Amino acid sequence: MKRVVVPELLDSDAGTQREIQRSLEDLRMINLVFGGVRTMQKLLQAVAQRRGLRSLEWLDVGGASGDIAELTNSRLMTAAGIHGNTTVLDRAFTHLNGRGPAVCGNALALPFGDDTFDVVASSLFVHHLEPEQLAAFIREGLRVARHAVIVNDLVRNPVHLAFVYAGFPLYRSRLTRHDAPASVRRAYTAEELRTILCGTGAASIQLGIYYFFRLGAIAWKQPETSMM
Repeated sequence: MKRVVVPELLDSDAGTQREIQRSLEDLRMINLVFGGVRTMQKLLQAVAQRRGLRSLEWLDVGGASGDIAELTNSRLMTAAGIHGNTTVLDRAFTHLNGRGPAVCGNALALPFGDDTFDVVASSLFVHHLEPEQLAAFIREGLRVARHAVIVNDLVRNPVHLAFVYAGFPLYRSRLTRHDAPASVRRAYTAEELRTILCGTGAASIQLGIYYFFRLGAIAWKQPETSMM
């Protein structure tokens, strides 16, 4: 299945405020029911356990309303007793919910100093980037992170695409009905993502397929002096 770039409506807020809000609600449902939160919790927990951390300060890039951050932090505490504190970064002020620390900014030029966060993470974000942009984002993340950069995204797969179309009755917004299949079409395969990540200067790459066609990766930062 060839990668096809189709512009997504939510990226440009191409809808009414109600449609945008409902699309963000759809994203919350998709992340909660179809593995997004579960995958992020497992990836963050892997970083915390490998580096001996009982709390995580992490940046959620493209985090929109902050729902996945809130849900993930709750799962982290319940599953592993790890306390998560999140700052959300999004390009659009209209996507933020005002409930926690949040910044409008550019993912390719993160407005933070070196080693500001334990982890820089993203969910359903990197498929919006072309390979050169994706590599640039990972390099920026490695600069800002103390330990690792996490990618939590979709797998481009024809079976996945078929499930997305089958899920149309679940979506509340017409934006989602356009953007969901577009996201799968422009997502990366595991092999493509590994190739890109290996060119970013990360110390090592950990990559796997998670529940319901989720692609999860950890780009570890050098040096690994704090590993247990």
